Amino acid sequence: MDIIENIKLKIQKALLDLGQEVALNDIVIEKSKDEAHGDYATNVAMKFSRLFAKAPRDVASMLIEKINRNGIDKIEIAGPGFINFFMKHDSLQAFVNKIITEDENYGRSPRKNFKVNVEFVSANPTGILHVGTARGAAIGDSISRILDFAGYDVTKEYYINDAGSQITNLALSIQARYKELFGIQAEIPEDGYAGHDIVEIAETIKNEIGDEALKMADPIPYFKEKGVKIELDRIVKDLELFRVKHDVFSSEKAIRADNAIEKELDFLSKYTYRQDDALYLKTSDFIDDKDRVIQKSNGDYTYFLPDICYHVNKLSRGFDALIDVLGADHHGYINRMKSALMMHGHPQDILHVELIQMVRFLKDGQEYKASKRRGDAITLRDVCEEVGVDAMRYFFAMRAPSSHLDFDMDLAKEQSSNNPVYYAQYAHARLCSILEQGKDIAIDNSAKLLSQPSEMALLKHLADFANLVNDAAKDKAPYKVTNYIHTLAELVHAFYNECRVIDQNNLELSGSRLALVKASKIVLKNALALIGVSAPIHM
Repeated sequence: MDIIENIKLKIQKALLDLGQEVALNDIVIEKSKDEAHGDYATNVAMKFSRLFAKAPRDVASMLIEKINRNGIDKIEIAGPGFINFFMKHDSLQAFVNKIITEDENYGRSPRKNFKVNVEFVSANPTGILHVGTARGAAIGDSISRILDFAGYDVTKEYYINDAGSQITNLALSIQARYKELFGIQAEIPEDGYAGHDIVEIAETIKNEIGDEALKMADPIPYFKEKGVKIELDRIVKDLELFRVKHDVFSSEKAIRADNAIEKELDFLSKYTYRQDDALYLKTSDFIDDKDRVIQKSNGDYTYFLPDICYHVNKLSRGFDALIDVLGADHHGYINRMKSALMMHGHPQDILHVELIQMVRFLKDGQEYKASKRRGDAITLRDVCEEVGVDAMRYFFAMRAPSSHLDFDMDLAKEQSSNNPVYYAQYAHARLCSILEQGKDIAIDNSAKLLSQPSEMALLKHLADFANLVNDAAKDKAPYKVTNYIHTLAELVHAFYNECRVIDQNNLELSGSRLALVKASKIVLKNALALIGVSAPIHM
């Protein structure tokens, strides 16, 4: 149990002893910014003073009398009723042994028996994965890693859009290139794909079956199947390079099978009506701002209907919650889909949608632009190879998904403290170097001689890691992890500059400090892993 959680439990018990039952999540503990105000502070006396019909400072006094002082040096009241906690050094030092003992599992929560499906990327299998998809891939994978570490059972899913018009255009584009290989003039459709990958697919088909496709009465189904498989295989390989691996690939064609859409239409019939020959779903009866068309006047289904089928399918597999990571242009999609699921009896919050804003890539001070349809897209692989996977993963995680991001490719390659991923990784490499230098000194896991301000500040941050993981999981917020990492790196560098770790004249103190170094290395590595970033030994 981390220190913040422990203090919360002490306060909750004190409140209960005073006759008030308060949920643990309603008790807020923050690390003090000023040492004079202790190590931790809470506003509970002000927040719950109405329950006692007393002034906040009076409530604070009552609470202080009831709080279990184990591990606490002293408690003070400040200002209008803040309660400040000064922890005993040994209560912080104890975390060093805990971290070293638990190692890669430090900060990991027990399994919650709660199944979460995270669907992300799901790029149409119509071309090489372009860099515009990278932010959603990084966010989705980081959320999945954080949730898993926080004790949830996570399934990472990729939805293959293999049943729409874009797949027909892919097939027609491949067919045109295939014909050209036999000297037959052919045009790529207006909404087709002109990338070099289409030429490569056509060449692969020619090498495998020769001119057999020219003899087919209708070769389009063949080109669809072959094209989707080759493009999807490439996407999977590029995602693996980006350290993203999905557990499940769900096919839109497969979900549509067995009259799934017709069955869904029948189920939703009590929520539908016709207007101007189109079929509308009464999503405004729930939380949507207006009703939505699910079948056009010409009989075609809108994309919304098969998407409903897909989400119903996911929930039928026993998930307790769904998370969709989508582009910012899906803002209007959220409430309509939640409404459709509520028609099936699901609660509104069973679906969480994380919207990802666009990324603007900058190189040499200029914006990078490209078009997948024109065939000059900047690929995910290109940028990974130029700036490195670590920089891409870290930069994409360090801002809230709802904010626009300027990705400075020059900064991402810079080896200085200005580059946040380099700064964090250098801290880890420095810790590894210190441990190597002190390998002949016995490490004292009790860390009993740690007392300097920089040591205490670092200890408090390490002790807060589990709390950080749970907070990031609750908010689906990888940027909270990068904030933690950056602060940890700052504290590591400050500790290194202020405290002499290897001291042959004081081996006992060196043993305590080496233990702190080892604990810091473990936590920094664990935190970097949550966002898919490596922890190098050397820089």
